Amino acid sequence: MALPLINFKATHTELEGHLQDLVESKLATLNKYIGNETDVQCEVEFSKVSNQHNGKIYRVEVNLWLKGVMYRATATEDLFEKSIDKVRNELDQELRKAGKKKENLYRKGKRAIKNMLRME
Repeated sequence: MALPLINFKATHTELEGHLQDLVESKLATLNKYIGNETDVQCEVEFSKVSNQHNGKIYRVEVNLWLKGVMYRATATEDLFEKSIDKVRNELDQELRKAGKKKENLYRKGKRAIKNMLRME
C-alpha cells in the first residue's frame, strides 16, 4: 500500500508543486517496507534557514509513523532536491535496520526454542 496521505508544511519558504510530486515519487520507493499496513502517516516539512544567504540553507524533515513507530530523517543541503534524496536514503536505512533487527530477534527466538528441545 502506498503512503495514503502526506502532509506538507513550508517554513520561511513557498512550497512548489514539483517538490511535492518529487517527494511523493521518492517516498513511493519505501512501499516495500510498508506492505499492506494501514496505520501509516507521513509529514514533510520544507524550510529555509533564514540567517544564511548561501551554502546549505534548504532543509527537509520527514516524520514517518509506521505500525506505531516513528522514523525521522532530516537533511540540509544547497537545493531542496538534494535534501529530498538524502532524507529518502536515511529513511530507507532506518527502515531496513528496523526490519533486520526484528528478523534477528525472530531467529534468536527460534534458536532458543531449538536448544531447549535438544536438552530433553
